Amino acid sequence: MSPSASDISPDINIDDLAARIDAAKIYELVKRTPCEPAAKLSAELGRDIWFKREDLQDVFSFKIRGATNRIAHMSKDELAKGVCAASAGNHAQGMAAAAKFYGAQALIFMPVTTPNIKVEAVHSLGGKTRLVGDNYDAACAAAMDYAKKSGAIFVHPFDEIDVIAGQGTVAKEIFEQMNHPPTAIYVCVGGGGLISGIGAFSKSRRPDTQIICCEPAGAPTLETALKAGKPVTLNQVDGFADGVAVKRIGTTTFAISQHVVDRCINVTNDEISAAIKDIFEATRTVVEPGGAVALAALIKDIKNGTAPDKEAGPLVVTISGANVNFDRIGHIVERAELGAGGEMLFSANIPEEKGSFIKFCKALGARAVTEFNYRYADQAEAHVLVGVKLNSIEGRERLIADLAQDGVTVTDLSHDSLSKRHLRHMVGGRSNKDCAELIYRFDFPERPGALSDFLTALDGGWNISLFHYRNHGSSQAHVLCGFQVPNGDVAALEAALDKTQFPRSPETDNVAYQYFLKG
Repeated sequence: MSPSASDISPDINIDDLAARIDAAKIYELVKRTPCEPAAKLSAELGRDIWFKREDLQDVFSFKIRGATNRIAHMSKDELAKGVCAASAGNHAQGMAAAAKFYGAQALIFMPVTTPNIKVEAVHSLGGKTRLVGDNYDAACAAAMDYAKKSGAIFVHPFDEIDVIAGQGTVAKEIFEQMNHPPTAIYVCVGGGGLISGIGAFSKSRRPDTQIICCEPAGAPTLETALKAGKPVTLNQVDGFADGVAVKRIGTTTFAISQHVVDRCINVTNDEISAAIKDIFEATRTVVEPGGAVALAALIKDIKNGTAPDKEAGPLVVTISGANVNFDRIGHIVERAELGAGGEMLFSANIPEEKGSFIKFCKALGARAVTEFNYRYADQAEAHVLVGVKLNSIEGRERLIADLAQDGVTVTDLSHDSLSKRHLRHMVGGRSNKDCAELIYRFDFPERPGALSDFLTALDGGWNISLFHYRNHGSSQAHVLCGFQVPNGDVAALEAALDKTQFPRSPETDNVAYQYFLKG
């Protein structure tokens, strides 16, 4: 939605913001990152695709642009007071690097759940840290309280004009580096600093260039706000793409985005993982999930037939960061094949009789099996959990049809969170048929004492019949938990679970649980 006028509010004007971006003070510290063609992807998808490589910054993220521009505009007296911020990673490193360059002391408040690699990165850049709370909001409140009491200058990660102007230099470089202006720029969105900066500069200089908001389906902060006409606080966010897992869009960034964003696209974690693989194959770089959101959205846009035509011109994707923990890579690889349609996870029902397995394997044909899980449970029918590699999206339908011809009923679990996060990694038997069991998925903060807090809140009143915990190096762990409810008192159990204050989803009716875990 292109602006009808330059004025966004009494305090914000698109042309003035574009001028601020032109005059941003960043290049003593910040790199002019390349905007380079993605030849392999362009050939595969039939579009002229370019990557803006912000993962190549010294702190592996575009966040250094906004932090540098904000601190560069401070007076000597302000620098002497020191700076503080709240961040789970990328803004923290940008602040530490910029503060060191301009001679200010930086104190960064980070959630207790922040992986140690990110904390150590801040220290290596000369910053100090304090770990506070389970999430960004708690850390931010502590940072603002510290600024109020100490006089240090609080620098918001996205909702300040100088920060936005710094991020907007990404767009300035794109237009300088490309022979033909892009038809569209796909931008990852968390708090909105990057898209409001890129959007303001683009709409001021090249109004016809589309600005596409790209968000995880589990954290559609800007899309939700645009639909409501005001910033909205999400009840919860999925922390997989932690760099853009923000509960509420900024007030200033929203005001700008209303005038510069053309449309929004949401992508799943599997689609993000598949895009990480695509970026690796193109650049040999492993980016963080937030860094691949924009490419995942572009690929989805093309497959849905809603992207600009090939003849319209080049499409640019922001590769926003590469601060990924090593222990998350295995999980990303695991989800990438599902996201790209290269693997199918399914349950198959086969007769519990001699020769059934051989017949089933023959029906699979020459397809590569990625996993095969079976446990005896019933004399009449067996449920088998199977993963199979696919050569194409159409391969899914062909596999189901081939198995149906041999009398095998298939339930596709490729998009079922319980199956992907827990079931394929579990061992053990089934529930007790004589006692009712309820199943829930939880998101635990990845910090010492989280499990103890959970059990304490339950007050020992409920027997836990199933427990499976997984963490992938992010700030959240995924937990599958079963509870015995001997008297059918569901209301009492859920009242107890409310006290834990951990986000949960009921899974008792999940088909994967019914097939493989229920007695």
